Amino acid sequence: MSPTQIVVLVLVVLVIAAVAVAARSYTRRRALRSRFGPEYERAVSEQDSRTAAERELRERERRHAELTITPLSPESRARYAAAWEEVQVRFVDSPAETVGEADELVTRLIAERGYPTGEFADQIAHLSVEHARTLGHYRDAHEIHLRNSRGEASTEDLRQALVHYRALFADLLGEEPVGARATGQHDTDNPHDVTSR
Repeated sequence: MSPTQIVVLVLVVLVIAAVAVAARSYTRRRALRSRFGPEYERAVSEQDSRTAAERELRERERRHAELTITPLSPESRARYAAAWEEVQVRFVDSPAETVGEADELVTRLIAERGYPTGEFADQIAHLSVEHARTLGHYRDAHEIHLRNSRGEASTEDLRQALVHYRALFADLLGEEPVGARATGQHDTDNPHDVTSR
């Protein structure tokens, strides 16, 4: 082989290797975007670089794999659905207290499913692997809950918090907890369905 052929061969091998690395990176990025949805973009905006964000999301997947996530029994599912319905009914008379109860109920459900319930940021990180599409709701509900504890939330804010908690609650439960029709619409005739008003 001539020196020119060797140089051309080395260049071809390098180009093939570069294309393979780029394709692998693209495939991994696409898989992370698909799995984490809006949480992917949030992580990218919070980190110094896309690479750092993707490393963080892969670390979340690794930590999540160490958890023992358990499905709810039909009895537990029915118990939680009934508890959620009670929360919604009590909202009319005491919205401020009910938001705290909703937060506690969601936390109990998170724990029963097998997720850690320590720091809120850790909860979000663990939940993001399987429930990324409803984490925006959970963040919004938690923020309103904190404002409520400082006496800074209006009744409309509290109603919105309950709507947000319900989104994560339904995702964790695997079904709408109460009053939803097959079309996914809330029952607007039910006076206790505060989320439909």
